[in-house]
Amino acid sequence: MSNISSDVIRGYNDTIILYLLMEEPSYGYEISKQIKNISDEKYIIKETTLYSAFTRMEKNGYVESFSSEENGGKRRTYYRITDSGKDYYKEKCEEWHITKEVIEKFIRSDMSVKGE
Repeated sequence: MSNISSDVIRGYNDTIILYLLMEEPSYGYEISKQIKNISDEKYIIKETTLYSAFTRMEKNGYVESFSSEENGGKRRTYYRITDSGKDYYKEKCEEWHITKEVIEKFIRSDMSVKGE
C-alpha cells in the first residue's frame, strides 16, 4: 500500500489537526507524530503544510496559539481549538460524509475496467 497523496488529503488537513486538538492543546511536532502514528505511516504531513494550516486556522479563529516553556527553558508554541474550530470541525465531518458517499459511487470494488 502506498502513502496517501498530499493532493488527495489536502482539503482535510484542518479536520485532522482539529480532531487531535479536541483532546488537548498540542504543538506541531507532536501533532505530526500523532498523524503519522494514527495513519500507520500512510500519511506523513510536511512541516510546511502543518504550519501553514496552523496559520490559516488561527487567522480564521479556529485555533489559538500560546507559548509555554518546556523543561530546559525551551519555548514552544502550542495550539488549542476554539468554539469556532469545533463548529468548523463538525462542518468538515459532514462534508466528508457527503464527499465519501459521492466518490464511492465511482469506485469499482472489483477493480475491473470497462472495455477490457
